[in-house]
Amino acid sequence: MKTTIAIYGREFNPSVNTYVEALFRYLESKNISVYVYEEFYGFLREQSYCPEHFKTFKTLSDVSAHIDFMLGLGGDGTMLSAVSLIRDSGIPIVGINFGRLGFLANIAKHDIEEALEEILRGDYTVQSRCVLSVSSPEDELFGNENFALNDITVFKYDTSAMITVQTKLDQQLLNDYWADGLIIATPTGSTAYSLSCGGPIIMPGSGNFVITPVSPHNLNVRPIVISADMELDLKIDSRTEKYILSCDSRSLTLPSSTTLKIKKADFEVNLIRLKKDQYFSILREKLLWGLDVRNY
Repeated sequence: MKTTIAIYGREFNPSVNTYVEALFRYLESKNISVYVYEEFYGFLREQSYCPEHFKTFKTLSDVSAHIDFMLGLGGDGTMLSAVSLIRDSGIPIVGINFGRLGFLANIAKHDIEEALEEILRGDYTVQSRCVLSVSSPEDELFGNENFALNDITVFKYDTSAMITVQTKLDQQLLNDYWADGLIIATPTGSTAYSLSCGGPIIMPGSGNFVITPVSPHNLNVRPIVISADMELDLKIDSRTEKYILSCDSRSLTLPSSTTLKIKKADFEVNLIRLKKDQYFSILREKLLWGLDVRNY
């Protein structure tokens, strides 16, 4: 049966053009049916090599019935953007890393052909990752993209004073966080913004989320790990009477009267993982564990 894939990406540095061209020539040689995200296709036609016979799509619903997996070209930000297209379709996704860190986009640009050979042979596993959703009784948030694979975060507006985030867990008061912001992260997102603010690393599949304050006024207020089955209610108090809500790569400015409910979404995102991509080996590589950096 002929393999069909969707390709998603955003504008990239011309320095990776040779890798993109090699990828597309490889896909042609394997007689793989390819759909390219329409906006990305226009960029490719202008800046790089892209076969004319590749088809395009605007929304995944146009092609979801035919796609075996999605291939993201870029960094982790590109992968998060691609997840907003996949939503609850269940289509597996894998990324080629043209960015920097590459926790989600885990295929190195030097290993494209080898990695795709493994995927086409079915020599991989699919890892389901939990997702957060956010809603509000006062406003519609992000339309049908009100979910996050990494984290949902509230921030103070611009350079204003700190905000107060009243946080309830299953209707019981946890804390009134006086801080620059508050991060609610999934295990996937525990190695992203939450980690940089002092949050713990949580293994995927552990059934937990983490709440991490951003620059809290009280230094004894620390990150806390909670069950993924719990629901959070947030009420924000701000001198500017507004705040910023971030949902992975998307953000909104909201009035402080807008309350939030955050909980586990009713679907998961499926990531393709090659056999060599073990979780702890990725941590050691990306976080430089065990590397003697005294001479750097």
